[in-house]
Amino acid sequence: MNTMEKVTLPELQQMKRDGKKIVGVVAWDYQIAQIADRARVDLISVGDSVGVNLWGHATDAEVTVDEMLICCKAVRRGAKRALVSCDVPNGPVQAGADAAVSAALRLAKEGGADMVKVLGDPGVVKAIVRAGVPVFAEFRGENLPVDKLVEEAKRLQDAGASILDFRHSGPVAGPAVVRAVSIPVIGGLGGGPWLDGRVRLAHTAIGYAAKWIDAETETYGNTAKLSLDALRALIDDVRSGRQIKGD
Repeated sequence: MNTMEKVTLPELQQMKRDGKKIVGVVAWDYQIAQIADRARVDLISVGDSVGVNLWGHATDAEVTVDEMLICCKAVRRGAKRALVSCDVPNGPVQAGADAAVSAALRLAKEGGADMVKVLGDPGVVKAIVRAGVPVFAEFRGENLPVDKLVEEAKRLQDAGASILDFRHSGPVAGPAVVRAVSIPVIGGLGGGPWLDGRVRLAHTAIGYAAKWIDAETETYGNTAKLSLDALRALIDDVRSGRQIKGD
């Protein structure tokens, strides 16, 4: 892969053929996109998980296309190298192919997304691809036999999906799906090293959320604790009449 130029879908597909793992993160803002790009991730996924994780919604289903556009534009400004994918929200997908295509075109043209992610409906995938927007198709492995998951992956590939996001794949179904399709199979929640790559919430990787202040689970950093300590130090300086740092 060219280390200086923008990542492309053909390059990700070549990584699968070469056995090189693809690394993606979910991000929703300009600053994290810049940092992820500098770290040299391959893919930044602008997820509708922003609703729950950043804005405090009860579910991701509340997120609108207009809200996703705000996040997508911010990430696009920050990511110069990484390929950017943006989720088509639940509403347009549930409304049918026409609504999903309209949303996908907006995210690509207005938001600058290189591709869009949709929950795996082969008909919707095919319609979006025909409209000229590459698709990152998500499907999930809970409570389905391996043969059915392989069939689903093949249907999504045949519909024109460029990459698959296989959630909750497991060490049996995961490798079977990877072998069954020629496109990259990467995993968000419940993925594993048996896939062609992984996608992780950037905010989880850096321990950004407030829950990490008291969490015992290990992650790659703990920004929440650092932030708490920094804000307490700021409060102490102000209350003590000292000059604050960074002024």
